[in-house]
Amino acid sequence: MAHPEGSPGTDQQSSLHIIAAVTAAAQTNITVVEAISQPRMAAYQAHCGGDRDHALELYAWNAQVSAAFWETLGYLEVILRNALVTQLQQRHHLKRNPGHSWLDDLRRELDQRARDDIATARGRVHTKGKAPSDGQTIAELGFGFWRYLLASRYATTLWPDLASAFPNAPSRSRTTIEAPVKALHVFRNRLAHHEPVWNKHLVARQHDIHTVLDAIDPVLKAWVTKNCRISAVLQGCTFTRPHP
Repeated sequence: MAHPEGSPGTDQQSSLHIIAAVTAAAQTNITVVEAISQPRMAAYQAHCGGDRDHALELYAWNAQVSAAFWETLGYLEVILRNALVTQLQQRHHLKRNPGHSWLDDLRRELDQRARDDIATARGRVHTKGKAPSDGQTIAELGFGFWRYLLASRYATTLWPDLASAFPNAPSRSRTTIEAPVKALHVFRNRLAHHEPVWNKHLVARQHDIHTVLDAIDPVLKAWVTKNCRISAVLQGCTFTRPHP
């Protein structure tokens, strides 16, 4: 026998459907937490007062902001790399080493770590069956290679020439560029390992990106900013975070 709309029978059925939906959602979240692992979720749940559902929402937001930063860091890495390469090539040309590349490091100005990175990059090019070239080798060098070219060990050798890659920096001080790049290198490694970044100084890291790009060319900074999702994702955060 059918129950009139709004009758106790209909209300009971609606309640059962709601309970079933809530139970299914809870079970889904349990499954997701187990798949991600409880240790990885611990910090999220602690921040959310033990609320598993909110912790998963925070985890999802962490993934969104990580993706936004990863995209923008991709732009930065290519632009920074090319700016440094231009100066290194010009420097090599002035040193008059015909028939060789700055990557060959004939004057042994690079440290062992950098030389090893170059050898590894050239090995990858060979393994992939690509024609050996500076361009292919440079594409295989990681962000860390470029970050360490800005280190203090090169303050009196490479930096006087590399400083010209940043014509709009407030000064030619090496630390003006090294400091933000160093911070971004550490931050990038966290992103690469899917570590939590929701509790980090995200606005400061965005500022680091802007600082380096602006030092190279304000036009590039404007273009990257236009195509960047970081600000939108940060503004859409509904969670209280320890740092902006």
